[in-house]
Amino acid sequence: MTALPRLPLPLRWRALRYAVSLIGPALGFLSLSGDGWTCWAFPIYAFGFVPLRELLADPDHRNLTSAEEEMIGRDRLFDLLLYLMVPIVWGLLAYFLWRTAQPGQPWVDVLGRILSMGIVLGVYGINVGHELGHRSKGWERDLARVLLTSSLYAHFIIEHNRGPHRRVATIEDPASARFGEPIYAFWPRTIVDGFRSAWRLERERLAREGRTTWDPRNEMLRGCLVEVALVLGVGSFFGGWVLVAYIAAALIGILLLETVNYIEHYGLGRVLDAKGRPVRVAHVHSWNSDHPLGRLMLFELTRHSDHHYRASRKYQTLRSIPDSPQMPTGYPGMMLLSLLPPLWFRVMHPRIDALVASHGGLVKIAEGA
Repeated sequence: MTALPRLPLPLRWRALRYAVSLIGPALGFLSLSGDGWTCWAFPIYAFGFVPLRELLADPDHRNLTSAEEEMIGRDRLFDLLLYLMVPIVWGLLAYFLWRTAQPGQPWVDVLGRILSMGIVLGVYGINVGHELGHRSKGWERDLARVLLTSSLYAHFIIEHNRGPHRRVATIEDPASARFGEPIYAFWPRTIVDGFRSAWRLERERLAREGRTTWDPRNEMLRGCLVEVALVLGVGSFFGGWVLVAYIAAALIGILLLETVNYIEHYGLGRVLDAKGRPVRVAHVHSWNSDHPLGRLMLFELTRHSDHHYRASRKYQTLRSIPDSPQMPTGYPGMMLLSLLPPLWFRVMHPRIDALVASHGGLVKIAEGA
């Protein structure tokens, strides 16, 4: 195999700019360690500064050349940033538990720390776990499970990898939001149905191998047992109040993930072909954003059409696909907008109508059951 040339400085800078993602954990630590308004530093940054900055910034649709993609795809620095999140997330979680256990803290400070820890778990636990969960190496997928366990959501790797990437934008996918479905109805539906789907998918896998549901190789069973042990350990060591705070932070992380799921495929359905089967997943079945700051913060999750086109493509090489559905601002801002259903519908429904009108052979309005 021909050796790849050394990464030139402009491409090396592309790797270094993802270090922006480390601002979040740093602010997370500030929120956990500080008092007063500093307890809210990370939420203010993530859902104040970032959405405002992206609202005022232009999207960047540029892509790498094929040669640049090959070089960047093999550069280990991009991977090391992901691996670094494992000790960071678990270290911050341990510090959060210890800090929360300290007596005499104002409730407003505690709330700020819970919200900050929840954002850490959602962005750097679940989101990075999602990226590593698509890798081909088993040990990288193991790191994904370690990260997902921090949010008590280890089953996500089963449901997501075997479910939505095949069923996305269909009525069978619990992670695809339907047209006119408020996020407050989507949350319980996707969480409950996703958990049930993960059990079913794992049970079917074991059945194909001639094994029972309770076989020790059941990944779902093992994940649940580890999470139960974690919850019991936190409650036993730190006490009931700290356990409540931890579960609240984990729930915030889960809701952040499911809010991203909500906005990624909202209202988009795959047209059925002549045989009554959904057409192949295409670029028009995901909402995208090329706003730079959110892209860096979320490790390019916002280039979602290309992620579904080739799930194994590493985050640093994801492409902006021409003519793919684009959101008017970045993911953090759209997540906030989704919390106001009337405004969300007012912004998104005309875009969905226009998309269906121009790509009616591929996409339709995703109606409920």
